[in-house]
Amino acid sequence: MGFFALYFIIIFLALGVGMFPMLKKIFPESDPFVMFNSFIFYWILGDLVIRFFFQKLPVMSVKPLLTLPIKRKKVVNFVLGKSALSFFNFLPLFAIVPFGVTLISKEYNVSMVLVWMLTIVIFTLINNYLNFIIESLSSKTELSFLPIILIAGGLFALNHFGIINISELLAAGIQSIANNPLFLIIPILILVGLYLFNFKILRDKLFLDSSLKTKTQEVYASNLEWTKKFGDIAPFMQLDLKLLWRNKRPKSSVWMLFLGLSYGVFIYPNPLGAMYAFGGIIITGIFLINFGQFIPAWDSGYYKMLMSQNIRYKQYLKSKYTLMTLSVIILFVLSIPYVYFGWKILLAHFAAAIYNIGVNTYVILLGGSFNRKKIDLNQRAAFNFQGTGAVQWIIGLPLIVLPMGIFGIAKWLFSFEIGISVLIFLGVLGIILHEKLMKFITNKYLNSKYKMIAAFDQDN
Repeated sequence: MGFFALYFIIIFLALGVGMFPMLKKIFPESDPFVMFNSFIFYWILGDLVIRFFFQKLPVMSVKPLLTLPIKRKKVVNFVLGKSALSFFNFLPLFAIVPFGVTLISKEYNVSMVLVWMLTIVIFTLINNYLNFIIESLSSKTELSFLPIILIAGGLFALNHFGIINISELLAAGIQSIANNPLFLIIPILILVGLYLFNFKILRDKLFLDSSLKTKTQEVYASNLEWTKKFGDIAPFMQLDLKLLWRNKRPKSSVWMLFLGLSYGVFIYPNPLGAMYAFGGIIITGIFLINFGQFIPAWDSGYYKMLMSQNIRYKQYLKSKYTLMTLSVIILFVLSIPYVYFGWKILLAHFAAAIYNIGVNTYVILLGGSFNRKKIDLNQRAAFNFQGTGAVQWIIGLPLIVLPMGIFGIAKWLFSFEIGISVLIFLGVLGIILHEKLMKFITNKYLNSKYKMIAAFDQDN
């Protein structure tokens, strides 16, 4: 996280320093200050979406305070005040301050620039508290990320299609505030209103026993008799299917199928180079990637109990392999309509499906043997990084980058057909060596068994 923070600081700093000359070069007839203001709408929109997925209220520091004789009012103000010190609120300063200094050096009015910088800071804080309101209200829905997508998408569409030119209205408003500081009262009042609304929401929820309340709902049992056709791995497959259906976090792997299937709409109208392999791997392997990268952490809550039973580890891993293989086959069939964009797409999907079954399934299972992060199945699914470790970040290289590289090199040296043939060959080779590969992976899990039990037994 420190590395990513440093990365974004450098990016924003470079933007702040280079923004004035860049805008002057791209729009030579326009004032860079005015042009910069016209892009603030897109920054606010993007910032709000990123905050929703990554920024959380610092509630963990509040729990010890609930047992002390401190008024709830003070505790709530402490939480909301601490959120203002978030990294997300400081990050824009690395772009705003250098750009403001550049404006002053270009003989812009100093007081106007300072008021403008203060305005941007206030807008940043408005986003900060608006994010918590959206998150609080949307957390009650099954697809908690849907409201923010609809809000951001709706505002972008209104501006893009010229129904309401929000970017120009916002730019004009910011310009007016910069020229007349009295107008600062408007964003300040909005900020105070959002703070008070957050205060009310949080105060109503801030009880020590709020987490003890039980929610009663009707349970629908599903018929999983068909899994018995898979023999001795059927009980494990039933366990995985129930886990996917009943819990928030793993259920996201199912919803991601629709996003993965629609991915080709964005890349196939004008596919370039290795994008054939990339699209095929993602579309046919979206479930494999999303579900597989957290094997065996999905079972971390009861892993100790599971490992104490009289079961063969090979059966446990084989059930995961079978479930991922079935998903690849189903997704390939569902992706056949992409042949509309050309026969090469269908061929690329077939090759990617074979590669996913014969190579990526083993890669994902092998990566799971290094997994040491416990997962809370009941936490919000969308962009939840709880339980995510280094393995989940690194595993993307062999899963996606490697087949893209193999296909791209073969296509560049020979032809598209040779690139496809290499992927199919590697996939078929993996299928032929299935027993040996599974034996190797099983031994790896057995060697790591007690390390994983100890790791999953901790709350991390």
